[in-house]
Order: sequence, then C-alpha cells, then structure tokens
Amino acid sequence: MRVFIASVLEPLVAVVTLFGACAAFNEPIDRPEQLLAILVLTLCFPGTSRFLDRPLAALTNILRAWVAVLGILMLCGFATRSIGQFDSHALVVWAVATPILHFVAAQLGRSVLLHRAQTLALRRPAVIVGANGLGVRVARALAAQVADAYQVVGYAEDRAASRCDSQAATQLLGRFDDLPHIIQRHGVRDVFIALPLGMQPRIMRMLASLQDTAVSIHYVPDVFGVSVIQGRMTSLDGLPIVALLVSPFEGVNGLIKRASDIALASLILLLILPILALVALAVKLTSPGPVIFKQLRHGLDGEEITVYKFRSMTTTDNGPVVKQATRGDARITPVGAFLRKTSLDELPQFINVLQGRMSIVGPRPHALAHNEHYRQLIRAYMVRHKVRPGITGWAQVNGLRGETDTTEKMAERVAYDLAYLRNWSLGLDLRIIARTIRLTIFDRNAY
Repeated sequence: MRVFIASVLEPLVAVVTLFGACAAFNEPIDRPEQLLAILVLTLCFPGTSRFLDRPLAALTNILRAWVAVLGILMLCGFATRSIGQFDSHALVVWAVATPILHFVAAQLGRSVLLHRAQTLALRRPAVIVGANGLGVRVARALAAQVADAYQVVGYAEDRAASRCDSQAATQLLGRFDDLPHIIQRHGVRDVFIALPLGMQPRIMRMLASLQDTAVSIHYVPDVFGVSVIQGRMTSLDGLPIVALLVSPFEGVNGLIKRASDIALASLILLLILPILALVALAVKLTSPGPVIFKQLRHGLDGEEITVYKFRSMTTTDNGPVVKQATRGDARITPVGAFLRKTSLDELPQFINVLQGRMSIVGPRPHALAHNEHYRQLIRAYMVRHKVRPGITGWAQVNGLRGETDTTEKMAERVAYDLAYLRNWSLGLDLRIIARTIRLTIFDRNAY
C-alpha cells in the first residue's frame, strides 16, 4: 500500500496544485491546461517514495526532481510556442507551491510511519531462525525499519552459543524444534529464516512444523555473494521464482523509459538541427576523413550495435585493439578537442536513441576491445548491459567522465552503473539529464 501511495502521490499533488493555481487566478481549465496536466502525469509517474528520507534529503531530492520536470516543460513550451497560452501568475504559483506540497505530504507520511515504529504496542514480535552473520544483518535491518515496525525477541539456533555470531549468542531462545513453543511463549507474529541453502531439508521440516501456527514466515536467501539487480519475487504458472539479476525496464517501466526516450530525443534533435549542421561542416572542412565516426559497441543484452559520433580524431579505431583518448592526445584534432570538451561529438547518438540502440540515460557504451579486456578483470562488468547504453549516465555525472586509465577507475564507473540499475526511476533519469547539462558547461575532465 505504501508503494502504491508513493507512486501516485507526487503526480497527483502536481496536477491538483496546477488546477488549484488556475482556479485561484480564475483561469479556466481548458485544453492547454488539460494537456499540461497529462504531460505532468507522464513525467512524474510513478512517484518516488520520500516517506523514509530525512527531511533535508527529502527536500533536496524533491527540488532536484521538480526542477528537472520544469526544465523539460519549459523546453516543450518554447519549442511549441504554447507557453503564452497560460496565465504566467498561475504558472509561477504552481511551480513554487508544488514542491512545497510534495515536501509537506512526504513529512506527514514520515510522521505516521515514525509514530507507528515508535509505538511498542504496534511493533510485531519477530524471531530470527539462524544466529549467524546473515541473521544479525536481518535483525539490524528490522530494527532500522520505519515503515514496518518489528521487535526482534531473539534467535532460534541448533548450534551451541560458542559457534554463533557473538551479537546473536546472548539472545538465543531455543533450538529449531522449539520454534512452536517460542512463538507461543513470546507472542511471535513473524519468523525470518536466515539459513544457508545447504540446510534445505532442515528448512523444509521447520516449515512443516510452523504450518500449525498463525505466524507469517519470511525466507531470507543468502545472496550476498551475488550482485543483485532489481531482485524481486515472481511467479511462473504458480511456481515461485526469485529474480536476482534482471533489467529494471520490464513491463510498464520499459514503456515509460522508451516513451520518454523517443519524446525527448525527437524534441532535442529538432532543437539542435542547426548545431548538427555547423559541427558537421566544421569537421569536414578542418581535417580529412568522414564526418561521422561509427564504432561497434555492446548494447542491450550484449548485442553489438553501431554507435555514431562526430569524428574528433585523425584515426577511426574500431578493431581488436582500441587505444583510449588521453589528455594531450596527438590524434585529437583542434576542432575535435572542442567537440570533446563540450560533448558536442556525442550529439549524433540521439539518432541512435530513436533507432532503439541507445537510451538518453544509461551506462556509457565502451569499445568492444575494452569490454573484452575489463570483463576479465571486474566482477559483474557485463551486468551493465542489461539495459540500453546511454548518452549520459550516473557514473558520468558523479565525476567519472573521460579516460579510465586504471582498472580501479573502471571498477568505480561500473559500480555507479550497477547502482543506476538497482535504483532506476524516471525522476533519477531527469536528475541525471539536469546534472549533465550543468557539467557540459563546467566540467574540466573531458578531453
């Protein structure tokens, strides 16, 4: 329920505030206002849950996301020359009031959850099966919960206290066979099983004994050795399946991602056509060779794709060995240096976005030779190809732009790419786009 409320809260607040601002200035809600409301719903849905964020973090994230939405709306308004159809006073009030109301709603939700978590009578008594490192991690996570409040009463374990985790050894309540009595004695309502997969026969016997109780049973699989991406529980014809590593862009998320890519790429290409023509002319007149540099790279699911860039170097390496550009690289042309500094060489990739080969936001695609090299050195390197590569990405707006001359730098970039896959939302994409625009002007790391 909390997730559903969060997904509809932000778009609903934005639209209701828009209509309220129009009413305050006696502005009729006609077709322009209705179209604006639909566009706002598209950009803001699904909303991000702010209930668990601290006030300052919630305010910062709300402002960032809202500024990005306003930026896109202004671009659309100027491009279509429709901004003059709205009352300017109503728009200003709406732009200012919406993030304030978002913040107020988030804090009200947080207050309700905190009250519930701090009320001992509302806490659900829970026992953890497994006095090991995983069990202790589960206990810590439950204690930190704001949304769902639990009170861990102790652990059940067959091993002696000397063989248990030191933090759990002092809270042992009994053996696995004692679970029904432990549940009855402590009024336990939730059991969290944190045992290795190798103990499956014992787990099955335990589950059979717990079926005579009314407790809720939760199994915590030991997957800390796996880089979990978009982990979730699914069902295949009634057969439960734990998804450990899947793309975040499945189902509705995939439609939202692709629709936003097509809309934004089409609008941006329309706006930058004169720039594309000028850059193409500058490249053609200042150095011999093709205007567009085409290079094979890995795309979605590791398939080879052709990526476009304005040529910025005297060579067009596309073989088994590709040397990265370095600071002061003699292969970079004078015009190419300017293009790389300002990221203008990347503009043809908006065509790749319309082709479906790339996305506006995603992990940056690397040359095939670099992929073959780093996939042997960096764990989960190829997981970044579970999504379409992007023109810009979470790594790039966090300072990891330019040459990756060490394995450590590439590993850090991959870590940011995987964090993007775990935490994707449309709001995160808008934040990355906004930060990319700022970094394009002020960044000094590109060459």
